[in-house]
Amino acid sequence: MNSGPILVVGLGCQRGCPASALRALLEQTLLAHGIALDNVQALASIDLKHDEPGLLELAEQLALPLTCFTAEQLAGYQTQLSQRSRVAFESTGCHGVAESAALALADQLGDSPARLLITRQKSAQATLALAAAS
Repeated sequence: MNSGPILVVGLGCQRGCPASALRALLEQTLLAHGIALDNVQALASIDLKHDEPGLLELAEQLALPLTCFTAEQLAGYQTQLSQRSRVAFESTGCHGVAESAALALADQLGDSPARLLITRQKSAQATLALAAAS
């Protein structure tokens, strides 16, 4: 049994973003923060991305569950976001997919309120955030 915090990675990406680009952002971010990939328990995104090939492939490569939330579910987390993206809101109805999704899933899996450990990181095609709950 893992006694550490529950770590959840939230991901947002452009349509057609390859799994390799998502994985590179994930590995660089975790390495920069001294977190082992093995400690991540789940991936989260917005339901608009439930069939995104790159996200599905990444989840399969890492053998991690991918949970997707509606914009309405994610909207409840907007006060906790490090920044609010007008672009994200216009395309998804949510001010920040990666951070909101990470918080939503960590809240679901943990007993304590989720908090952002790593705020939104951005690459050319993707965004990523890491939330924790215990």
